[in-house]
Amino acid sequence: MFLNYFLLGIIGLCAGGVIAAGVFAFIVTIGVVIRLIGKTHTAKHIRLIEDFIVMGGAAGNVVNLYGISVPGGRVLLGLLGLGAGIFVGCLIMSLAETLNALPVLSRRIRLATGLQYVILSVAVGKGVGAFLFFFLGN
Repeated sequence: MFLNYFLLGIIGLCAGGVIAAGVFAFIVTIGVVIRLIGKTHTAKHIRLIEDFIVMGGAAGNVVNLYGISVPGGRVLLGLLGLGAGIFVGCLIMSLAETLNALPVLSRRIRLATGLQYVILSVAVGKGVGAFLFFFLGN
């Protein structure tokens, strides 16, 4: 019985490692990290940034997997959510830029100018919806 659980644990860790490596490779491939480093002018710290990305992903998995509560209450949770939202926004915009989705979208909805306002309104709506959900309850 112990051998079965041990082998299942090893297989689970290996499968999780493969999926995590695939996600990080995807993030690097579409250029999120390079774009953020270029915008912040922190190219001399690239190894440190990569280490923090990997450690952040691993820590997030451990917290999620084991249900560890993060001290600091709603304030820290809000800051972590803001950081995750900024990262996801950068990820989505890098992916959209890679796929050239914005020109296709603007042609389909026949929008000549003001696409940045459409994107901003979607982001603000998402933020307001998340705020209402998490702070005002279900």
